[in-house]
Amino acid sequence: MTDLALKSLAPHADLQVATMMAGIAFVLLVGLALGSLAPRFRQPAVIGEVLAGIALGPSLLGQFPGDLTHKLFPMESRPLLNAVSQVGLVLFMFMVGWEFEKRMLRPHRGLAAAVSTSSVACAFGLGVLVALFLYPHHDTVAGHHIGFLTFSMFMGAAMSVTAFPVLARIITDSRIGHTRVGTLSLASAAVDDILAWCMLAYVSALVTSGSGRDLAQVLVLSACYVALMFLAVRPLMSRVIAFLAGRGQWKGLLVLLASGVFLSAYATTWIGIHSIFGAFLFGFIMPREPARELVENLRKPLDNISTVLMPVFFIITGLGVDINGLGGRQYVELLAIVAVACLGKLAGAMVPARIYGLSWVESRALGLLMNTRGLTELIILNTAVQLGVLDTQMFTMMVIMALVTTALAGPLLPKSSVLVAGSTVPIATRKPSDDESAGSRVGA
Repeated sequence: MTDLALKSLAPHADLQVATMMAGIAFVLLVGLALGSLAPRFRQPAVIGEVLAGIALGPSLLGQFPGDLTHKLFPMESRPLLNAVSQVGLVLFMFMVGWEFEKRMLRPHRGLAAAVSTSSVACAFGLGVLVALFLYPHHDTVAGHHIGFLTFSMFMGAAMSVTAFPVLARIITDSRIGHTRVGTLSLASAAVDDILAWCMLAYVSALVTSGSGRDLAQVLVLSACYVALMFLAVRPLMSRVIAFLAGRGQWKGLLVLLASGVFLSAYATTWIGIHSIFGAFLFGFIMPREPARELVENLRKPLDNISTVLMPVFFIITGLGVDINGLGGRQYVELLAIVAVACLGKLAGAMVPARIYGLSWVESRALGLLMNTRGLTELIILNTAVQLGVLDTQMFTMMVIMALVTTALAGPLLPKSSVLVAGSTVPIATRKPSDDESAGSRVGA
């Protein structure tokens, strides 16, 4: 290409970047406005931010004259938007992994394991069943046929997830963090998400591998990478963090952690599973001590970066949602999806809760909390779109399901005083622990 041609392309490239920046500005402002309104309706801010992304997409803004959605987010700038959103996403997943506190499981080991296993198994089974109904009409994506095993496994994983970060915020806003239901739901959701991520990792490997031999290779490499992270990287990072933190070299440590996140994300992508798993795993193995110093000097700056970048992920989600493209059959499918999603989580959580001695009020509250899917579900859905598992209609219906199940928790949760009174009833086979309120700090 001649120098003249390169010079003529430069202004166009600059305009693309400038257009992307203007689009991000609109996303941030609209997301801030709707996110600020959400708590007035007993909703977490993420509901308003996701609705902002949908409102700026083809479902609402795109219906106005002048094709405003494409003017704000032209097709040529969307790859840039997607790249920015991926940076925010992997940093967010790193923070989710880092903030996972194993001590939350101590007061409720048996019950948390029972609730999480039961809710995942029930939701997964119903997800596979509803896939039988949905698959004949959504088995082709962009001209490529999707196998039923892949589709059904994804539906099971998508139905199984509980949004741990959003759940923590709902518990904090509802002031039930000190109750048995609050701590138990956090512990159960933590285990729940680990199981769901493992299932999604398997689906990701299933899609990206071309044969059974390729799938086995991906699984073996994944197991080796997990072992490497725990046996080598984890002790190494403990020494590095202790060394740099002791000398107050927080800027260098922040750069080191960010580099580790991106390299771990690259490694899992190279292996054949999504980058979010590498980011989450790197966060999961991170040392938690010295706690106060790490929070002030590392977690807060990373949280601030994520706060600015994650709304870009919401507009990427919103651009893929087209409510106007749903017809009569799709609304029937949507009702089935929402019903199955709620039934799987409510029944899966309530039954073991009652068996272990919780009251009906506590069991129902636990089921409602475990039914929140929020941001975690959106991450799974966008991963499925990138893997070519979901068409636009299925993606739209699943996003709506994620919003509905998350929105139900706040208004339907019983008052804190009711749950506090109920928390005096002993849990069968478990003695009270001094760590009962350990989970109440999460999401604060």
